[in-house]
Amino acid sequence: MSADMLHIDVGAYALGLLEEPDRRAFEAHLSTCLSCHEELGALRGLAETLDGIGPIAEPADAMPAPPEPAVVTDLMRHRIRRRRRYRAARALAAAAAGVVLLGGALGTGYTLGADRGTGAAPPSRQDDTTAALLRDGQRMSATDAGTGVTGTVAMQQKAWGSRIGMQLSKVRGPLECELVAVDRRGDPHTVVGWSVPAKGYGLPGSPQPQLALQGGTALRPEEISRFEIRTIGGGRTLLTVPA
Repeated sequence: MSADMLHIDVGAYALGLLEEPDRRAFEAHLSTCLSCHEELGALRGLAETLDGIGPIAEPADAMPAPPEPAVVTDLMRHRIRRRRRYRAARALAAAAAGVVLLGGALGTGYTLGADRGTGAAPPSRQDDTTAALLRDGQRMSATDAGTGVTGTVAMQQKAWGSRIGMQLSKVRGPLECELVAVDRRGDPHTVVGWSVPAKGYGLPGSPQPQLALQGGTALRPEEISRFEIRTIGGGRTLLTVPA
């Protein structure tokens, strides 16, 4: 039952005319509605006054007077309006729940479709920031004559170290690789890791022409001597990019 419907029940509650379900609903509403609480306080005095008036004696043979037709009509209209509002509120609530479920189903379906690889996923914020880093950062590129791997690394100094972006192509899979930043002392610092699918990147039959990733390192740009693309486990270096 809506709050608007409950507001109009103050007088009926003060006179004890509400049915049990309506009475319980109004009492729950009363605990949170200051205006109804104040109105009830004003009406209780009237209810007590009316309660003190005894019934008017009627002649023994007199028939009780029927209620005025207008009064009966008003009461019936009031009750019908309340029932219609209640049904409308329930219908709206059910419709809203259906929209939420439909939205959730569509979102899930889209995610599963993207995971199955049936269509190209829209560019993400991660893709945009990686492209911006590769465009605006300090860039270095190289190609390994032995493996054929070609790549570009860009770095951007941050308060915490360096943000690193990488673009890689002509990589054969399946492999697990990592980008390593090597400092001036020769110590390696892993920046980011990834897996290469069986068809690789940037090769005939590859689903993607290149791979773009970004990561970070605590090293500042001037502390980095080179970047290396290494295989995880085997430790083989696929590409070296001087910094």
